[in-house]
Parts: sequence; C-alpha cells; structure tokens
Amino acid sequence: MDMTLEVIMVPVSDLDRSKKFYEEGCGFKVDLDQEVAPGIRIIQLTPPGSRCSIAMGSGLPGNPDQQPMAPGTLRGLQLCVTDIAAARDALVERSVVVSEIQHVGKAGWEPGPGDTWNSFMFFQDPDGNGWVIQQAPAPLSER
Repeated sequence: MDMTLEVIMVPVSDLDRSKKFYEEGCGFKVDLDQEVAPGIRIIQLTPPGSRCSIAMGSGLPGNPDQQPMAPGTLRGLQLCVTDIAAARDALVERSVVVSEIQHVGKAGWEPGPGDTWNSFMFFQDPDGNGWVIQQAPAPLSER
C-alpha cells in the first residue's frame, strides 16, 4: 500500500498575507482558495514541481487528539532544488528574506556551498514558520 505525503498544514495568523507571500514571494501555485462551509476558508498552494502541497485555513475544527499549532511554530519544512544559487536569486528577486547559502562543516554551519546534498539556505514566512532549501544532485524523477 502506498502512503503519500500530499498536504502539510501550515499555521498562519493572516490568510491573505500568507497567500500573497507563498504565491508571489515563493512562486507557489494556488490550487484552492475557497470558503468550504460558512466561516471555514481553506487555501492550498503547491511549490513548483512538488507533489506535496501546503494548506492554511481559518475556522477549521480542531483535531480532538492534538492541540493546534500556533502560527509561526512549524519548523523544518524542506524544499529541494537542483540549483540553489538560482533558487536563492529568484527568492531574493521576489523580496523573500533568505539566508546565504551554507553547508555543514567541521565547525558547524559554514558559508558557501558544500558537497553533494550539503548546500542549504533558510527562510521564514511572515509568521515565522521555518523553511529549509537543500540542493539535490538531480531532479526527484531522476534519483
């Protein structure tokens, strides 16, 4: 049985501001922006080339087994690209504040790209949810 990860809920405080950030700043495609029931709005966006989307919502009923995440508490969402320098340039051009490219070295995080699978950069959405971008050696379909 396949079990695919297809949607990750991202806790945000302002749906319109977050939609604009992810759509215009990050270049994600808006798949859905809809009031699905009175007082319940869902926005779903997909990173370019990804099979997994993010979703944000308001008025959603909570999961009875879990406390809801506060806006800005999600960390470690990771995107992979084959050209991290070009990805950084594109984000900066869209006014996204993104770290310099860095890698894990003997002293911890060190400036500049590293070897295969060892080039990263970081950014946050307007609420502070943390994202990682890692350079992959080839597109997912070729790995």
